[in-house]
Amino acid sequence: MLSLHQNKKITSPVITALLVGLLSSFAFGSTPEERGLEIAIEVDKRDNGYNDSTSTLEMILGNKYGESTTRTMRNKTLEQPDDGDKSQITFDNPRDVKGTSFLSYTHKKGSDDQWLYLPGLKRVKRISSSNKSGPFMGSEFAFEDISSQEVEKYTYKYLKEETLNGRDTYVLERDPVDPKSGYTKQNVWIDKERYIAMKIDFYDRKSSLLKTLTITDYKQYLDKFWRADKWEMVNHQTGKTTILNYSKWNFKTGLKDKHFTKNSLKRSR
Repeated sequence: MLSLHQNKKITSPVITALLVGLLSSFAFGSTPEERGLEIAIEVDKRDNGYNDSTSTLEMILGNKYGESTTRTMRNKTLEQPDDGDKSQITFDNPRDVKGTSFLSYTHKKGSDDQWLYLPGLKRVKRISSSNKSGPFMGSEFAFEDISSQEVEKYTYKYLKEETLNGRDTYVLERDPVDPKSGYTKQNVWIDKERYIAMKIDFYDRKSSLLKTLTITDYKQYLDKFWRADKWEMVNHQTGKTTILNYSKWNFKTGLKDKHFTKNSLKRSR
């Protein structure tokens, strides 16, 4: 027969698991929708307060035959206290896209405002809300992917917990609120410890898997903010890929609203 001491050793893990389950039920909403929303809010909360950032990035466009072309860009972002971020991306190379610049005002509710400056035409073109699902500069990222992903842009549902690349994650389904979105839903893998996205599956308007975004090589800045150096988007339907390699991150550089205007697009060379 087992001694009392031995019996405690066997049952204590069971008790611990029960306690963890009870604590989890208190920590998150009781329904999958409530729990999913609370996780999304925590992701957003942990990234608040960075103020502004700048970085450089390399975009590698790949086709299904293994051929690729490379572009280099500069990126800057300004946090807004009561709305989504403002951001601007300017292309430096190659020559055919040099000086092209993209400006986005992300909104928590309603359609984002987006503009594209085309130096060959010397004019600023507004991106209509009906074109947000179109490809950004021929890449596998859509215009709506480039915007900051505000909590209010989706409804949420907690699906499960899963291990991804050795890390424990929450898997959420998020459905775009905007009826003009190119997606019916997105499944997102959230790192349970750091509350950062590690992978996103995008489903098209026919609810078929369209693309997968894998986000890796995270580094922490200012002891709080996580940024990934590599974003790889794979289009399962065309075989095309786009890789974004980020570098030279800087924060709280003094950017203001005046640095994110339609006129600033023309001066961004």
